[in-house]
Amino acid sequence: MILYLRLFKESFSFAINALRNNKLRTFLSLLGVTIGIFSIIAVLAAVDSLDQSIKSQLSGLDKNTIYLTKYSFGPTEVPRWQRDNFPQTEYDDYEFITRNIPNIKSSAYVIIGSTETIKYQDNAISNVDVTPASYGIYEIDDLKIGQGRFYTESESSTGAPVVVIGAGLAENLFETEQPLGKQVRMYGRKVTVIGVLKKVGSSLFDSPDEKAFVPSNFVRQFTNGGLDGIPGAIMIKPEAGLDIAAFEQVLKQRFRVYRGLKADEPDNFFVNKLSGMTDAIDNIIGVMNLVGWVISGFSLLVGGFGIANIMFVSVKERTNLIGIQKSLGAKNRFILFQFLFEAIILAVIGGLIGLTFVWLVSIIASLFVEDFEFILSFWNMLIGFSLSTLIGLISGVLPALSASKLDPVEAIRTGM
Repeated sequence: MILYLRLFKESFSFAINALRNNKLRTFLSLLGVTIGIFSIIAVLAAVDSLDQSIKSQLSGLDKNTIYLTKYSFGPTEVPRWQRDNFPQTEYDDYEFITRNIPNIKSSAYVIIGSTETIKYQDNAISNVDVTPASYGIYEIDDLKIGQGRFYTESESSTGAPVVVIGAGLAENLFETEQPLGKQVRMYGRKVTVIGVLKKVGSSLFDSPDEKAFVPSNFVRQFTNGGLDGIPGAIMIKPEAGLDIAAFEQVLKQRFRVYRGLKADEPDNFFVNKLSGMTDAIDNIIGVMNLVGWVISGFSLLVGGFGIANIMFVSVKERTNLIGIQKSLGAKNRFILFQFLFEAIILAVIGGLIGLTFVWLVSIIASLFVEDFEFILSFWNMLIGFSLSTLIGLISGVLPALSASKLDPVEAIRTGM
């Protein structure tokens, strides 16, 4: 054991001397390892941070939430012309579902794709994302009230002219004034602000900070329905612990009967689930990880060749010393381990430099990117350290073998 500790110490000294005596050559050799480790760990850290950010933003939403509408949220085999002829999902459909589908915890009728200009006195904000929705949206979207309240079930049913706005929208529209009870103008009508949502910050999805919510029945009073009318969707949150597949089957069967579809006729609606979107996000993140590994792998390959090159040069420069060591009784494995340790130490130094750069970049990025935290986890750092060690081991095998097999007499003669 003491012998191997001494061997490690000597190998470390040789590695440091290589760094000192051949600074440019060693720098260029280690650059590949540093860039490779930096690339891989940076990609892993960025993807992990993105994944955690997405999951935290979806944490308040139930993955089993269902969106029933004429539109598909993903690829579909239904041709475009057929989808265009699907009837719009209307408020009557929503009322049927709430009365006839069991095991629904909450549901909401939502009008899709509504943007409006909201005015208050001399201030006007255009292209505001307005969501006309019935009361159930409050629970389904897990909205949080900062001031005031959300509109009630009664206000939702009667289509009261009230609005709940996001924190950012309230700041831009009212500046220092108190927004509650103020009347704003939208849809060409006066609407009373009854609530302000808690500030969420920037989001990969639509942040509620710049959104507004009004009762869907308020908008239905002055807009047209029908095939070419306002596009709608029914959001359904099933009760916890249900068999979602069975629930979805009951929903489809009863809604088909309500729509008057025959057994041989295809559905004229789509049942979209939030879990499908999260699965798609997981697949995208997996692909991003894979692409990052492939790209970074080329850098690691170049780094490995660089380490192998510097080790072959080191063997050649120390041929005389190797011959003397073997003539004094050094075993082949001693010479082998000496050069293997040296290669690993050089690679680990490059890996540690790469990890340091990633750590610095993550700190700087977290300071400049608001509401997004870059995560450099212990496991990612362990992966980086392990990879650099593995690169050193693989890169040093051939030079170490060539050194261990040198004939001591020939080695001394060659080195003189």
